[in-house]
Amino acid sequence: MIPLAIDPARVPIALAGNGPLAVRRLTQLREGGADPVVYSPEPDAEFAALAGERLVRALPFDRDLDAVRVLFVMGLDPAVETTLAKLARSCGVLVNVEDVIPLCDFHSPSVVRRGDLLLTVSTGGRSPTLASLLRQRLETLFPEIWGDRLRQIAGLRDQLRKDGASMAAIAKATKSLVTREGWLP
Repeated sequence: MIPLAIDPARVPIALAGNGPLAVRRLTQLREGGADPVVYSPEPDAEFAALAGERLVRALPFDRDLDAVRVLFVMGLDPAVETTLAKLARSCGVLVNVEDVIPLCDFHSPSVVRRGDLLLTVSTGGRSPTLASLLRQRLETLFPEIWGDRLRQIAGLRDQLRKDGASMAAIAKATKSLVTREGWLP
């Protein structure tokens, strides 16, 4: 596995599915800054409400996928999921079919967000439960205040860069701040 962080402002994302897994994935995508087009022929009420104006009450065709680079699929009939995975690949779109490893080009890690700080855990799809347990541990080790800490570190870095400091000097100043504040045991 090769870990990547995708900027949804540059990489168009879509979701096809229905049900609780689709609600969870759409929520996670939005937390990451994405506003995907959502394809669902017969969405349940919760999913339809969450998708809002981005909902297309149909499955995507190849022409729809021409504008997409990443497709998440879940909560559909297995034969439909298989067909969508093949269609996506034929259009050059990376696809993730929830909990169907052979149909996945990538796996989504468990995520802890603290502002712009993003901590992830992946088992390559082999144990979502272990990934979830590790994510819960990270949530405890890195409470919400880490969002503020990152902003403080970023402010220091920005000022030092503006002053012409070298990358080595910036790294040293960052380490010094983290140590002085006792943020990491």
